[in-house]
Amino acid sequence: MSSGKVLVVDDEPQIRRVLRVILAGERYEVFEARSGESALMRFREFLPDLVLLDLNMPGMGGLETCRSIRETSDVPIIVLTVHGGEEEKVEALDAGADDYVTKPFGKQELLARIRAALRRSPTASTAGPRTFVSRDLEIDFEARQIRAGKKNVRLTPKEFELLLYLARHAGRVMTHRSLLLAIWGPNSVEQPEHLRVLVAQLRKKIDVEGTPRYIITEPWVGYRFEPAGEK
Repeated sequence: MSSGKVLVVDDEPQIRRVLRVILAGERYEVFEARSGESALMRFREFLPDLVLLDLNMPGMGGLETCRSIRETSDVPIIVLTVHGGEEEKVEALDAGADDYVTKPFGKQELLARIRAALRRSPTASTAGPRTFVSRDLEIDFEARQIRAGKKNVRLTPKEFELLLYLARHAGRVMTHRSLLLAIWGPNSVEQPEHLRVLVAQLRKKIDVEGTPRYIITEPWVGYRFEPAGEK
């Protein structure tokens, strides 16, 4: 049984070959493209469940390809980049990517990020979850009730709004800018300290073990809600 269809887009044959071997070993059905232009054609032809997209390609680059796919599809997109700089990561995420992996990448990290991206529901950002239950955290989004451990937790309106927004995009890296826009509006994008304070307050209330497990920091980029609760 196939684990899903993955479109690998990279102009380097060696990278495509390595990715094909890794993915085939996990029973993914793999399709390949060596340019942005061919990627769009392959995408329309095979309708993959996920796209692994190199950012640095001749002709149509990864960012332009990502934006083109996003015009018609909410398919998970993970970008591959040789640069680990904040600016390039943020630019890719703002273009519509769900996540990023820096080359050279580890096999297990790549597979974990693929699994996380595939868990995301295509309608999650609009419908949103009604409930969330893990070992020590329970959230009823409709009733606005939260239990951490065995205690009821009271959130401020902004704390609840942030938690709901992150949960709606579970597994995805949300940039500082996108969170500021969603929670405070366009006049707040140059005030990241608001977000840091709110995240710190929220973590104190939902992380009963005292260490961040559900709201994971992506250094210099943003935050990610991890449904499983990382340790």
